[in-house]
Amino acid sequence: MAKLDGAKEEIGWLKVVFAVAAAVDASLLAWLAQKYGTADTALVVLAILATAVLTAYVVWMNAVAYRRIRDLEDLT
Repeated sequence: MAKLDGAKEEIGWLKVVFAVAAAVDASLLAWLAQKYGTADTALVVLAILATAVLTAYVVWMNAVAYRRIRDLEDLT
């Protein structure tokens, strides 16, 4: 039962991290959409790189969460 509770707690933390990363990613994309014409070029390039990295992180975090959920089925 302890492994099951630990796995549930880990999935809960993954949900929080995923939600925060997705919100930051969406905010950064919104900023880019509004400011790409007026912002400094270096700042826009940096924001694009940050968005790409953050989007990849969100996709990876989603895969990790689904893997943990599948592992949770084996513990029950």
